[in-house]
Amino acid sequence: MRMGERVTRADVARLAQVSETVVSYVINNNRYVAQDKRKRVEEAIRTLNYRPNNIARALKGKQSNQILFIADNITNEYFSNIVSAMDKYAYDSGYLISLCANRNTPEFVAQVISRQYDGIIVSSATFPEEYVKRFAQAGIPVVVFRRVRHQRSSGNVAILGAGLYVGARAAVRHLIQKGCRNIIYVDRISSRGHFSTPDDLRFSGFIDEMKENGFGVDEQSIVKGCSTQEELKEAIKLLISQGEGADGIFGRNDMLACVAMSAVQELGWRIPEDIRVIGFDDSSISRLYSPKLSTIRLKQEEIAAAAINMLNQMINGTQPEDVDFDITLIERESTE
Repeated sequence: MRMGERVTRADVARLAQVSETVVSYVINNNRYVAQDKRKRVEEAIRTLNYRPNNIARALKGKQSNQILFIADNITNEYFSNIVSAMDKYAYDSGYLISLCANRNTPEFVAQVISRQYDGIIVSSATFPEEYVKRFAQAGIPVVVFRRVRHQRSSGNVAILGAGLYVGARAAVRHLIQKGCRNIIYVDRISSRGHFSTPDDLRFSGFIDEMKENGFGVDEQSIVKGCSTQEELKEAIKLLISQGEGADGIFGRNDMLACVAMSAVQELGWRIPEDIRVIGFDDSSISRLYSPKLSTIRLKQEEIAAAAINMLNQMINGTQPEDVDFDITLIERESTE
């Protein structure tokens, strides 16, 4: 190929040593393709930076007018609220939003690229940075919700900080100000064995705030590795029963915090007299559970507007500045 020539499926097929039909099957994921051939095609697509029909679409002056939102858990109330708000701002800008759970495979990335979205928003703690780069290399602008430390923007990728780190620190600081000294962190539930690393923003916020106030964090400070709510509840009961006088619990989201409250109540502990509990996200369960749950509220409306605005800037050829939001602490009965 000479510099400046457009990349075609024939080029991909030639490099991967397969037929153009096989390339089409891999891109559209509508037929079985042997794993070795699929890998060769995917590698050829990456090497050649092939995006199906991207030149033809550009010549016609057309856009898909579609934005894709990729999240770990699309049934989560927080994501539902964010998507609802983003849908409003996207529609006003001429776009429709599609919601998709993270598949976390090369095939998933290839499928997304082949559908030619005008922009992608990623809010996933487990979505590899390599896949984000592949979207960007295919010419698709990407806004990534900051999930771990040290994320950096680059060409066609912008970072949006929703307030996870500062929110976690504010939650722990609130418990400490209420007299808590032995605080437990309740980590995510995952059927696939995912758990928070020290680079995770909520977990690192917990660690940093505890250490800054002179309190240690060890295995007795963390409940993790649970795959169901019932398993989590039993793990919390065991840790509290065998531990050294837990007096505070920080759940990385409201649902986890409410599972923790249920566990300590079954042990006969009173909230907040014996132990204080705080969650994160200000979801409806925080207001419906008894006692009502203290929590961290994110600026969902502003976050949604910023995400669409950042994508718009990149679609129009401008690299936006990264954005970080503050939070609001909501005190209710569980920490009074």
